[in-house]
Amino acid sequence: MNIHQIRNATIVVEYSGKKFLIDPMLAEKGTYPPFPNALRQEQNNPLVSLPTSIESIIQDIDAVIVTHLHPDHWDDAAKEALPKEIKVFSQNEEDATEIRNDGFENVEVLQEDTVFEGIQLIKTKGEHGRGEILKFAGLVCGVVLKHSLEKTLYVAGDTVWYEEVQTVIDTHKPEIIVVNAGDNQFFEGGSLVMGKDDVYEVYKTAPNSTIIAVHMEAVNHWTLSREELKSFANEKGISSNLLVPNDGDAYSF
Repeated sequence: MNIHQIRNATIVVEYSGKKFLIDPMLAEKGTYPPFPNALRQEQNNPLVSLPTSIESIIQDIDAVIVTHLHPDHWDDAAKEALPKEIKVFSQNEEDATEIRNDGFENVEVLQEDTVFEGIQLIKTKGEHGRGEILKFAGLVCGVVLKHSLEKTLYVAGDTVWYEEVQTVIDTHKPEIIVVNAGDNQFFEGGSLVMGKDDVYEVYKTAPNSTIIAVHMEAVNHWTLSREELKSFANEKGISSNLLVPNDGDAYSF
């Protein structure tokens, strides 16, 4: 298994000989307006450039997994760059319809028993915030990847810590867990994705797993920096369990 952090929640996962592109946001720096009612209104999104070319990112991709359709997970640049015949997995039929309307011809809705080229893809639940903000944040999912020759990987997606995340960990016992941990927020409504305390809850539930924190410092409404998360990990004594990659970093397991 190789996990390559691209930018924000965009990662490339090589798993059992197949290459997955997850939540592609591929636009050039500053292409889109900032998310409103949040920090850094003077900065357009993405805040940072891609670490490599779009061509190299999408080269030899076997399938794309789109956990939800927010523009920092599935943007116009990705829609333009990806071949329309590529396999795309979505969280539900509503999202699948929109992706088909963008011209993609091979779209499948993830289930809890999806199999792709011998790899199990298990859709997991997520909550994109807590309380009232959920009415506006919309539905999201994560995914567990399983294969007999690989460690189990859980890509949690845009979710905060809550009981369903614990259930996924308890059920599937993933050795590798990717969490979106920028603690992104609007001025009201609280965390939309995991903050440092959420990450610590993941660690406490899976103390023998490796946690990779992504979705950091790339769109304007982030509130948790990489350095702050690293410092927190040092304080809690979990630095050996928590990887906080810079864009472009890759890990093999």
